[in-house]
Amino acid sequence: MRNLDRRLAKFSALVCGVDEVGRGAIAGPVVAAAVVLPRGTSIRGVDDSKKLTPRQRELLVPLIRAKALAIGIGAVSHQMIERTDIARATFQAMRLAVARALKRLAPECRNQVLVLADGWEIPGLELPCIGVVNGDARSAVIASASVIAKVYRDSLMCRYDVRYPGYGFARHKGYGTPFHIAALQRLGAAPVHRRSFEPVRSLVNPDSGRPQFLREKFETPGF
Repeated sequence: MRNLDRRLAKFSALVCGVDEVGRGAIAGPVVAAAVVLPRGTSIRGVDDSKKLTPRQRELLVPLIRAKALAIGIGAVSHQMIERTDIARATFQAMRLAVARALKRLAPECRNQVLVLADGWEIPGLELPCIGVVNGDARSAVIASASVIAKVYRDSLMCRYDVRYPGYGFARHKGYGTPFHIAALQRLGAAPVHRRSFEPVRSLVNPDSGRPQFLREKFETPGF
């Protein structure tokens, strides 16, 4: 258990870590996970998901599930991101994740939860919440949420890779890599691209004859 978790555990019996993934992508949803752990819990090998290999993250998921009292996932689609903005969509994903985790707790336990969120305090929560800068590197419970969110979103982007071949979604997970940008220039935007985001907005010209941005029902993978 990391020092931050140990210090904060003095104030609450249960700690809920929250983290997001996909905020900086140019395709796909933004996803958040919330993981509730009992005071004093440690999970060997848990770290900021960005520092772990895909295989390490996948192996950690069952370990986190085994020790967590509750896990919740919130996903906000690319359509909703376009209708609002990425900041609002991110906080909405975080609130959804917390709400779904709380539903898995006994009612008498829900008011004992302290929420630790990576980066920012989450607006609109009815629970005490602390925003922790670099939280996924400083808190084991936030790092656990980081792993869950990353594995969930990666699995979704791999499904999109099959549905929309040529873009390399399984490779870059919707982030703006040189390979991804080259695919956009060649193919135009897929239905899951965030059309208002650069460089999608500049690269895809509606009058160029390239494939247009289409609406798609948002689907989430089983997890």
